[in-house]
Amino acid sequence: MKIQWTGKAASDLVRLHEHLRPVAPEAAARLVRQLARAPDKLVDFPRLGEKLEAFEPREVRRIIVGNYELRYEIETGAIFILRLWHCRQNRSLEPEN
Repeated sequence: MKIQWTGKAASDLVRLHEHLRPVAPEAAARLVRQLARAPDKLVDFPRLGEKLEAFEPREVRRIIVGNYELRYEIETGAIFILRLWHCRQNRSLEPEN
């Protein structure tokens, strides 16, 4: 399986870094690296994350990385990283594109 980041997920990483960098630049860089590498384990274990039934029939799942939720979708031959945000953020269960 191949990991592919959607534009929205990549923008989430950039936004997170820009938000944290003024306060703690080294910590911001370290966190973004950790979050960017987190999906690597999904290559071997794509169904590791909790399945989100609200997205049926799509296979959308989530993993928690520290205080962050990472949503992804499994498709034939690929895992698409959909979105990433802090768990304290109020996010609806509307389907991701």
